[in-house]
Amino acid sequence: RVDAHVHVWAPKEKANVFPYAGTLQGAKTNANEPPMPGFARLLLDEMSRANVSKSVIIQPGNHGFDHSYVNSVLEEHPDSFYAMLLADPTSGEQNGVSQLEELVTKNQYRGVRFNPYLWPEGEKMTNAVGRAMYSKAGELGVPVGHMPFKGLLLHIDEIRTLLDAYPQTKCIIDHFGFCKCSDPDSEEWRQLLKLSEYEQVYVKCSAFFRVSAEPYPYSDAWGQVRRLVDTFGKQRVMYGTDWPWVSEKEGYQNAWRILEEGEGAQVLSAEEKEWVYGKTAVSLFEQQQ
Repeated sequence: RVDAHVHVWAPKEKANVFPYAGTLQGAKTNANEPPMPGFARLLLDEMSRANVSKSVIIQPGNHGFDHSYVNSVLEEHPDSFYAMLLADPTSGEQNGVSQLEELVTKNQYRGVRFNPYLWPEGEKMTNAVGRAMYSKAGELGVPVGHMPFKGLLLHIDEIRTLLDAYPQTKCIIDHFGFCKCSDPDSEEWRQLLKLSEYEQVYVKCSAFFRVSAEPYPYSDAWGQVRRLVDTFGKQRVMYGTDWPWVSEKEGYQNAWRILEEGEGAQVLSAEEKEWVYGKTAVSLFEQQQ
């Protein structure tokens, strides 16, 4: 098993070594305080209990563009994690591209996260720095992950523009594209499924609690998992928990039971689960040039 979407951040007592850059989206805590414990040792314990051999760390927003904590985790546990860096659209084209290239080539990051809400006000992911970073990711053979936290339809035109302009860059859509599973006939779902036309697009079935209107085990999401696998194919769909946020919802262990118990167990075949639970992520993150 590979968990395709987790975050880690430093313990509060190490904030002097690994400073916090501000408050995370969706967090209820004050600035410069983690919303809940999220350090790597806790995650490794959860992974061991859930029979997860590797996870994909997404650089968390509360460390901003300072990747030193995730760097330290990768150095200490190289066999347990892949990592995706946080693209910096705020410091100019040259700096954004240089940081991206250094983290990929020197620190072995395997992907890049584009958070559209970090772009300067009035700017889009398709501006000069966004295009330069997106293109460089493709040159380096690493995918770009999109986080449409406030709704896919707000960003679909930008995503399509980048896909058309840089087809060599693989693309990941996080968390079902944040499409609500209670409304499967919506325009946002239509647009997400339409992205399957691009062979370079992958999608994560992750953070069920963010997109479901039902309590755990999120039965309204089962059919949408089936649709994603039917539309994109098992080799372009990945499963993730969104730890540590999930620890305040159903918990890490239960997150791995959503498609394993009751009617949920019938959603995917054993072979499909092999891909969605791990082989897709390995094939994507191991193909770095």
